[in-house]
Amino acid sequence: MPPGRKDLRGRVLRSVSRSFYLSLRILPAALRDPLSLAYLLARATDTIADTPEPPAALRTQALRELAAAIQGTAPTETAARLRESFAPLQSDETERTLIEELPALLVWLDELEAGDRGEVRNVLAKINRGQTLDLERFGTGGELRALASAAELDEYTYLVAGCVGEFWTRLCFAHVKNFSDRSEAEMRELGARYGQGLQLINILRDAGADLRHGRCYFPADELNSLGMVAGHLLREPVRIDPVLEKWREKARYGLEAGIDYACAIRNRRVRFATALPALIGARTLALFREAGPEIFERKVKVPRAEVRKMISASAIWSPSSLRARFEKLFR
Repeated sequence: MPPGRKDLRGRVLRSVSRSFYLSLRILPAALRDPLSLAYLLARATDTIADTPEPPAALRTQALRELAAAIQGTAPTETAARLRESFAPLQSDETERTLIEELPALLVWLDELEAGDRGEVRNVLAKINRGQTLDLERFGTGGELRALASAAELDEYTYLVAGCVGEFWTRLCFAHVKNFSDRSEAEMRELGARYGQGLQLINILRDAGADLRHGRCYFPADELNSLGMVAGHLLREPVRIDPVLEKWREKARYGLEAGIDYACAIRNRRVRFATALPALIGARTLALFREAGPEIFERKVKVPRAEVRKMISASAIWSPSSLRARFEKLFR
């Protein structure tokens, strides 16, 4: 592996992702490059979209240019130009480093085996569409806005995360011998639901910060049914509990799909790497329940010591023990 790529898959990936990096280390080598690269590209495009200084129109254009570069339809100097424009604007050192590495990421993409390169481009096209929709809906800042309906939230969670479950599935069927007890179509469906459930947990965890930045992912029609609008949430968080409960349950439904998915995997290492986000997600949902309305005031996260304990027990987690542990984490 070239030294630069080793650094991208190690230090850079570790700095921008805690749980995904832990999962990745467990996976067979053939899966690590395409999964690592897809994650880093998605984080880079997300960083461009979320950079606060440029106006929304400029960020949208930059996102489209980077998306075209990923698809191989933009000039080769695009990544370098975007690096020069956006890296200095990053206050977070890890995100600045990620944007500085944009040209190297695209070189890595060109060097992937053709089938993996096509899969990475396919999933990034969907993720970039979701990011563009997010900018169109919320990018102007100022006035607090909410998604219109559950359909919009379902669309968003599929585009930025559900499609990743499908991508993971296709790669595993391509690279892991005797991957699953289920068909590829069944696993793609479970994987999509799993990804959407994980994204809902992200939305619940970041709800307070998003509201302060003008974004409300809870559907306006559901808030209206409670006599509320998005602007009420930070002032009267207790009133939104019926809506929160609905989306917590939908997140749990997605995590249950993830455990079904993991338990159908024959390879023990891949099974545990796939299940780990669901286990962390289950514990996170339990912490949400304990925190109540305080989730709008502080970010709820599973302590690192608990995550390490999950990983240390991985050798004994058969499908039946995974299910038992998953259910226990909700309590």
